[in-house]
Amino acid sequence: MKTFQCVCGNTLHFENTGCLACGRTLGFLPDHGTLSALEPAAEAGWRALHPAADNRVYRMCKNYKEESVCNWMVSAEEPQSLCRACRLNHIIPNLSEERNRVLWYRIEVAKRRLLYTLYALGLPVTGRDEEPDRGILFEFLSDPKDAHGFAADVGQNRRVLTGHRSGLITINVAEADSSAREEMREQMNELYRTLLGHFRHEIGHYYWDRLVRGTGWIENFRSLFGDERQDYEQALQRYYSDGAPLDWRQSFVSAYGTSHPWEDWAETWAHYLHMVDTLETAHDFGFAIQGRPLQPPAAALREQQLAAAPETTSTSFEQIIGDWGALTVALNAVNRSMGLPDVYPFVLSPRTIEKLRFVHQIIAGAIRKS
Repeated sequence: MKTFQCVCGNTLHFENTGCLACGRTLGFLPDHGTLSALEPAAEAGWRALHPAADNRVYRMCKNYKEESVCNWMVSAEEPQSLCRACRLNHIIPNLSEERNRVLWYRIEVAKRRLLYTLYALGLPVTGRDEEPDRGILFEFLSDPKDAHGFAADVGQNRRVLTGHRSGLITINVAEADSSAREEMREQMNELYRTLLGHFRHEIGHYYWDRLVRGTGWIENFRSLFGDERQDYEQALQRYYSDGAPLDWRQSFVSAYGTSHPWEDWAETWAHYLHMVDTLETAHDFGFAIQGRPLQPPAAALREQQLAAAPETTSTSFEQIIGDWGALTVALNAVNRSMGLPDVYPFVLSPRTIEKLRFVHQIIAGAIRKS
């Protein structure tokens, strides 16, 4: 995630709604991928002051104006009251419970960060209004009041399971509660568990359906990740009862990835998005490793793939994986200097790197078709 700049010169961050230096109202312009200072315009509209917007007039998303959980804008020419991000919502948390409003805000921040990366990578992002059968749709649900503990099975009082089904992505609202999420992480013996990570994982299932299933990539997928035609429910039950193999780190980015090829793909996809977003942040802040500046991965990938030069897929991935290795070693060293756990508690094996390379190739192919 990069930073942005107000017309007054102040640095702005993705979630900001007002400039602390000049007091101007801010709004994210999804059609330009930037956060812009605004000034009031006619008929309750807002004129965007960012040069790329060319003085275009926008309206605040309804969830920005009325609920304060969004900061995206809607072009004045569009008839919708909700922005691109909020139009993807199917069910929001029950706002009669005051705590849910705080959790919804955190969920929306993570969701919009996900969408920012998807747009930056040039991936197709469509809702059910455009594609009724396979568009993206989000629902944010709460556990029943008498649910307790982590449950992988189904039943009348089971916990809401975060998951994906044919473009419908369900997020358990409890994942936005830091203490509850940490408790789940401990119970599941995970290296880390984040709200943004859930979004990235579940959208990975969506893009497997869209970019891999039924395409020329499927045999390459099976050679790397395994045969996804094995029974999914049985594979999950086996994982929850037996756990991951002791040597899982030799081939998988996470223990959960060993449960089924679909989960291995989703975990690898999420990890790739972690990498490109973190590297963009590091580049934006001017990070350099031993005097060598880090490169912005999404921009490099898109530029190289649009050139339609086959050899650049490997070149751009080697740049990303090389920068990632150097950056994470440095970040871990900084954390250790302060007595903190490693910010990146992973070791990428050669097999895992090949899986990440495959994700990179899939995204590059999607860019060429867009």
